[in-house]
Amino acid sequence: MARAWQHPFLSVFRHFKVDEWKRSAKEGDVATVMDKTLKCTVYRVRGSVSASNYIQLPRTGTQSLGLTGRYLYVLFRPLPPRHFVIHLDVFTEDSQVIRVSFSSLFKEFKSTATWLQFPFICEAGTPRKDAAGVPPTGARWTCLQLDLHDLLLVYLNRRYGHLKSIRLCASLLVRNLYTSDLCFDPAVTAPEARRAKLPVTPMPREMAFPVPKGQSWHDRYVHIRFPSDSSKGVSTLGQKNGSLPEAGLSALCSTGSAALSSTAAFLGHVPRLLPHSAPFNKPTQSCRVPSAPRPLPEISMSCERLEVSSVGGPSGRGQEPSAWAEATDKCVNSTNVHVSAHELAVVPVAPEDVAPHEPPCREQSGQQAALGKNRFQQRSFLPDPILRLKGVIGFGGHSTRWVRRPMRLLACALWTKDGAAVVYPCHAVIVMLHVDTRQQRFFLGHTDKVSALALDGSNSLLASAQARAPSMLRLWDFQTGACLSLFRSPVHVVCSLSFSDSGALLCGTGKDRHGRTVVVAWDTAQVGRGGEAVLLTKVHTDADIQAFKVAFFDETRMASCGRGGVRLWRLRRGGLRSCAVDLGEHHALEFTDLAFGQDLDSCTLYVCGRSGHILEIDHQHMAVRRARRLLPTQTPSGPLPKRQTFSSGPGIAISSLSVSQVTCAVGSEDGYLRLWPLDFSSVLLEAEHEGPISSVCVSPDGLRVLSTTSSGHLGFLDVPSREYSVLMRSHTALVLALATKCRQEHLATVSQDHTVRVWDLVTLQQLYDFTSPKEAPRAVAFHPTQPTFFCGFSGGAVCSFSLEATEVLVEHRCHRGAVTGLATSPDGSFLFSSCSRGSLAQYDCAATQCRVLRVAANVVCQDAHMSPNALVVSGDSRLLAFVGPSKYTVTIMDTASLDELLRVDISALDGTSSRLDSAVAVCFGPAPPGHLLVSTSSNTVVVLDTTSGRMVRELSGVHPTACPSLALSRDGRFLLTAADRAIKVWDYLMQANLGCQVYIGHSEPVQAVAFSPNQQQLLSVGDAIFLWDILAPNERLPPGSVRGSPGAPPACEAGPGMRQLEDTVSGADGLPRWQVPVPSQASPPRLGPCAGLPEGGDGAFSVSDDEGPSEESHGPKGLRQASGSALLVKEADRVVDAACGAAGDSWGLSMPPHPCGQPSAQSPRRARAQPAAHPDSCEPFMSQGKASSLAKVGQSVSSPPASSERLHLKAVVGYSGNGRANVVWRPDTGFFAYTCGRLVVVEDLHSGAQQHWLGHPEEISTLALSHDAQVLASASGHSSTASCGQIRLWEVPGGSCRQLISHRDPTVRALAFSPDDRLLITLGYDGDCTLALWSMSTYELLSSTRLPEPVHGVAFNPWHAGELACVGQGAITLWLLQQRGADVSLQVHRERIPEEVRAGKLTSLCYGAMPLLYCGSDTGQVCVWDTRACRCFLAWEADNSEIGVLLCSGVRLVSGSDSGRLRLWAVEAMLELRRKGSGARSSSVFMERELTLDGAIVSAVFHDSMDMGVAGSVAGTLWYINWAEGTSTHLISGHRSKVNEVAFSPSESHCATCSDDGSVRVWSLASMELVIQFQVLNQSCLCLAWSPPSCGRPEQQQVAAGYSDGTLRVFSISRTAMELKMRPHLAALTAIAFSADGQTILSGDKDGLVAVSRLCTGMTLRVLSDQRGAPISTIQSTSKEDGDFGVEGTDLWLAASGDQRVSIWASDWPQGHCELMDWLSFPAPALMEAPGCPVPSLAAFCPWDGALLVCAGLGVHREVIFYSLRHKQVVEKIPLPFFAVSLSLSPGARLMAIGFAECVLRLVDCTSGAVQDFAGHNDSVRLCRFTPAGRLLFTAAHREILVWEVTGC
Repeated sequence: MARAWQHPFLSVFRHFKVDEWKRSAKEGDVATVMDKTLKCTVYRVRGSVSASNYIQLPRTGTQSLGLTGRYLYVLFRPLPPRHFVIHLDVFTEDSQVIRVSFSSLFKEFKSTATWLQFPFICEAGTPRKDAAGVPPTGARWTCLQLDLHDLLLVYLNRRYGHLKSIRLCASLLVRNLYTSDLCFDPAVTAPEARRAKLPVTPMPREMAFPVPKGQSWHDRYVHIRFPSDSSKGVSTLGQKNGSLPEAGLSALCSTGSAALSSTAAFLGHVPRLLPHSAPFNKPTQSCRVPSAPRPLPEISMSCERLEVSSVGGPSGRGQEPSAWAEATDKCVNSTNVHVSAHELAVVPVAPEDVAPHEPPCREQSGQQAALGKNRFQQRSFLPDPILRLKGVIGFGGHSTRWVRRPMRLLACALWTKDGAAVVYPCHAVIVMLHVDTRQQRFFLGHTDKVSALALDGSNSLLASAQARAPSMLRLWDFQTGACLSLFRSPVHVVCSLSFSDSGALLCGTGKDRHGRTVVVAWDTAQVGRGGEAVLLTKVHTDADIQAFKVAFFDETRMASCGRGGVRLWRLRRGGLRSCAVDLGEHHALEFTDLAFGQDLDSCTLYVCGRSGHILEIDHQHMAVRRARRLLPTQTPSGPLPKRQTFSSGPGIAISSLSVSQVTCAVGSEDGYLRLWPLDFSSVLLEAEHEGPISSVCVSPDGLRVLSTTSSGHLGFLDVPSREYSVLMRSHTALVLALATKCRQEHLATVSQDHTVRVWDLVTLQQLYDFTSPKEAPRAVAFHPTQPTFFCGFSGGAVCSFSLEATEVLVEHRCHRGAVTGLATSPDGSFLFSSCSRGSLAQYDCAATQCRVLRVAANVVCQDAHMSPNALVVSGDSRLLAFVGPSKYTVTIMDTASLDELLRVDISALDGTSSRLDSAVAVCFGPAPPGHLLVSTSSNTVVVLDTTSGRMVRELSGVHPTACPSLALSRDGRFLLTAADRAIKVWDYLMQANLGCQVYIGHSEPVQAVAFSPNQQQLLSVGDAIFLWDILAPNERLPPGSVRGSPGAPPACEAGPGMRQLEDTVSGADGLPRWQVPVPSQASPPRLGPCAGLPEGGDGAFSVSDDEGPSEESHGPKGLRQASGSALLVKEADRVVDAACGAAGDSWGLSMPPHPCGQPSAQSPRRARAQPAAHPDSCEPFMSQGKASSLAKVGQSVSSPPASSERLHLKAVVGYSGNGRANVVWRPDTGFFAYTCGRLVVVEDLHSGAQQHWLGHPEEISTLALSHDAQVLASASGHSSTASCGQIRLWEVPGGSCRQLISHRDPTVRALAFSPDDRLLITLGYDGDCTLALWSMSTYELLSSTRLPEPVHGVAFNPWHAGELACVGQGAITLWLLQQRGADVSLQVHRERIPEEVRAGKLTSLCYGAMPLLYCGSDTGQVCVWDTRACRCFLAWEADNSEIGVLLCSGVRLVSGSDSGRLRLWAVEAMLELRRKGSGARSSSVFMERELTLDGAIVSAVFHDSMDMGVAGSVAGTLWYINWAEGTSTHLISGHRSKVNEVAFSPSESHCATCSDDGSVRVWSLASMELVIQFQVLNQSCLCLAWSPPSCGRPEQQQVAAGYSDGTLRVFSISRTAMELKMRPHLAALTAIAFSADGQTILSGDKDGLVAVSRLCTGMTLRVLSDQRGAPISTIQSTSKEDGDFGVEGTDLWLAASGDQRVSIWASDWPQGHCELMDWLSFPAPALMEAPGCPVPSLAAFCPWDGALLVCAGLGVHREVIFYSLRHKQVVEKIPLPFFAVSLSLSPGARLMAIGFAECVLRLVDCTSGAVQDFAGHNDSVRLCRFTPAGRLLFTAAHREILVWEVTGC
């Protein structure tokens, strides 16, 4: 407490009469001068030596000032170009004298027991390289406010007594010094404080700086408070003072270095205070997160429940630092997580540890909220979690390493052992980035910026430390991402970490709370085995340490370097010892990095320094071998660069080096990365960077050099190719705002680093970078339709930037203040901007050069919060909303006229509140219903009606603080809010108990949030840019709801006939999945019904934006698509014949054979509903093909003789997943067959060779193989010539059809041979559901039974040839076959399902050991029957969905379900359980294995040992199952939906196909095996093109694909990654082609537009609308000679549209030339026989005559025409039997392939006119393509692909 005479403040100079120099002393050049800024006399202290020029108070050291005021105010201004020093001698309460010094001469913070040294580092706008700490020329007068009480308490843990003496040393101007117990605000005057009733203490008039009228205090002066905001306690070191936010004057907490820095911010040169962190802070909250199952901890996002509590009291000083740290900072294990939080309203736990929690209610007091009273938990919603971190754009963390300019970000990166990935920090997130695929994996858990990283030699352990004191360390399992250990470091701040090569030792360096350097060693050998890290030793040292590394060859030896020395360390007997290396003349150098020689025989240590020296030290003899110095790249006398040399002279500061066995990589501050041989004879390679290099790292193989820069760049130099690749670019300061481009996946951000950057959301790479050195960007917005964006700046400018020309189009300066808001109307008509002076501007941006329309003054609030949501436009472009004219009102205007439509007083909405509520941010909802969301200062979100202004609803307690940013999805489902470091996702459609989930991953406050253009991701910006996947399924609401409104289109449209679910984290609900013990097994992906996800397989996969590899796809429990439609279909098809009577327990019927050998009754075929997307096992087989029409055309089809066929079917790609039991396999003979459409495919599993058995007129439904493997039975449905199904019996050895028989039912559901192969049973489903028995010797029908209700399965008893069983609705039916001579009769017994089984119907069956029968049910139950006693004695829950497949052999049972799960059960106890009868328990059944396939299992066959087998899924995939290894391998994998296009590589080594399932698959032409698959969710891939050979080397081949959402994606085949994504169309793409040179892409859409896009830039050059109105069906491009056909250009291309028009163009794309050459138009043809199948317009250039154009589908006649481009007339016509739906011409021979909708393929020899027709397709032949050489022909019908070999070529 100050004495009375020192209150309220004391003028030190006046009290001690400095002008008289009696009680004070001066030395050197000290004089009084008149200062023009302050308009008063000040003291000038200058001189070259600070110690010889000073003012000292009091006069002698034996005297004392005795000033007890807590705050010391120093009013001074630095004088360039010299340094200044301020010394304070302070008495503590225990009479200890402490010296506190501040100087621009100091380079880093130093601390001893009696001396604190704080560097005051001055930075100008243009850094000076001769003296980094010299004040800039324009240094301003500064009010330095020192809290002496907290300064001693924080750094030395001592109590302040009084101020003893002050010495002000050159060079500076000083006005006065003041002491006081009051904390003054220098920017506020007393009248202003009284008038505004501000809760601050204004600066007294005597102490105040003069401010001219109309100017701001902060524009002229600087205020620094140190430690920051100490009036609120020590823990608030990072709080802002009253200065302008853009000036950056608030004190910043920077662990590991303390400095007073003067940096040029937005307005002049502003000092920035960087104090050393306090040893303890006030604990405010801690969080405890209960555990939940996670497959991969710390990698995938998961949300968990959060409870908020308090550790300390309100004051925060009642508990010792060690106590609360131990109470909160615990190790993260599988049960609990304890994370400490400081000064945050929301606890900054790791993203995967985030949980939804409810903030305090509005009525709850702040103290109660802080203490955690009235805690309650907010109800969440599903899926939980709803977000998953997908990508991070950013690089850097917290740094304490030396660089010439103080560096805030940790800029280090590490290579993995294999050199395929790098690990680097992005603030609080650790990222592992694969350098080839650019895929990211995250280590999540830190709550503050990462300050150090280390990776052991085997890549098993990753260590990381975070910046906030006390520093916490995490040890990670690098392979899985799991956090193995979390512990507190004894070091106050960890600066560096280093692992031994084995990972058994971890060393760290840092500073203790007194600022002393500390070295710590931990034993980490047991961490990977479940143990903890053990502290071995901790050593204090006076040596400066900038780098510390453990030797790779001996983990007991280490080395360190720093200012003034290099030291070698040894760990011996639990202690660390060090010895300095004798450096001789180099002892005064400042060393920055070191590296051990990589040769095991080498004993060399390489050390680099700030002076440019590189020393080679023999660490065994502790001597310097050689010293070299890096010189500048050019001499002052010559402009030409010279080779870098090592000799004497001024050197270049080296910041990092890394050594391989043959080279040394050096990174220096001049921005160059240089690669030297170890003898440093000459530079091998060098790469120039945009900023100083901060770290380098050579990969383990020495072929790549990783580099990082202080400007936020991460990249690597590939030594063999000499190419440099940028991996990541980053903002170097806080990101303030963002904007997204709707038509293209582009993101624009603005930052405090004075840059505007445009990013690609797919690749996360930077596309453009605009820098504004003078004015800082504040707001950004994209033009909705044009390739431009707008940016607002702090000086009031609004600029329009062109992305095509990369230049500023126009600049408007209609604002006097900083731009605070920027918004464009969605229709692209208007642009709006607002500024801090309250003006609002309207621009016309429909044209390229936008112009100002209106400027309204005093409309927008001038003192509103800085928010990206300050200015918003409604989705229909009609309304404009903003906060204003005051902060208590919100105004809605008409966008066209700026007429005020509505003004709402926010402060009056809550009449019960005693405080005035102000608006913070606004956001429009979808229209209708037309709502405006307003975030208020009382932490609420108010929803207003935009018409009446009334409050519709209110969301209270959204965040503990005001929410500056919010966003609502276009469908109105989700609301995003952001405050501090937290992001909340709200289920906006819930009217009561609004659920939310909280995600915290940013280390600094989130500035803005937004949804991505496709509404499938969300973006958050702050310290970095985070891209989150939204895991919620796509939903559609009925019209009238928010999501069904016209203004809110669905966030994601599925492809035709598809409904998909986003992949989510499985097991998030924590519910048990099984009721029996299950071993952990790796399983392939499981896909939901008809989901457009890729099948897992052996190929390589790549990921792009919403694309994902199938390995990440999981079906969330509780979110599965309901198969309600399937249930309706089954109910509609279930018809019970009344003539059969009610079903009883026993039918008791004796059924003689039919007298005519055939069923007598023919039931009319009923109309059927479409099959469900997810067919279950009891659903009838429905052919997906088209009925054959060959009978109607008669002689129109010409089938060639077998000897003269020009086409030979070589291979079939596909499997009929909609069949049942349509796979057979005999391991003993190797016979393997399956069905694909109308074909039986017999394949050799060893060679892959196929045989194809043709003959069925319709799609085959099922197969059966005789027990002797000599006869194969196949069944298909009815055809146009017969209403009965067809059964073919094939000779297995020869492949010929032995017999053709007809079945009464149109559809045959099941086939089965008797154990002796004498009988064949057939089961029909459609019609009358007939069970027929056939003789295999005479092929006659022995018995036929018309069943009263559907039966779902039939099987013969393997132990008795005369018994068989059927399962169906509610019962099991046992049949006994009795034969007397030629007469056969069946005795029937029907037994109902016991109620205990809880199954409505039985869907599958198989016999086990005699007399057991296993039956699967629709509820997932498996029941076991005793066939002798006709009773069910046991049932267990084998799955949670329908069991469609059951197989049993011996004591093992295999079950397959609609959920895709294949399970192996041990059932050896069944016979024992049978004897127990009703006392049997299912606990005796044990699950041995489980595999999850990619869809419902419809077929399976296994070896007798059940160790291996083959299973088929509804996804059209055949899997090889190996139970012994627990693996599943692709055997056959086709597309899940219709195939749309096929394209071939120029070398014919590969081909690519695309489908409605959203996948692009690359196949090997030699083996037709899947090599690569690219998958896009929720979209259909409609067209495809392979880059031509002129595009580049084979390894640079690319595939371009067009999708239903209008996007165009380019995939790299060699890199198996997506390289480019753009959206040149708003409608679905229907055709695509490369130009002849491969650099331009032509694309057409269903609206008839043709876009021309440049591949290298991704920009659309032009859009041709000549054929608008009809879909573009064909685009083809070829090359021609320049001037040929009388037109310029080397490219000739055509576009055919569905309205029978063809346009032919000549172009020269590099020159921008495109000319219409010809135009063909034909009358529309008559409708085809099949409605809904329009005739496509087909056109192609003739490959054997470039002047001919071949067309089909044009005109009213069924013909192919040849059109001459030279003569402009038709020269030839070829008639066709049908309209062509596909066309292809062979480049190798004059052959033409034509596909028809009638399932016929025709081959035409254009030379002889001969035609040949081929059957075998199951649907319309909508695709046929010859390979480039013409040797193969690919045809596709629906999802099956047939490969034909062309003979005679």
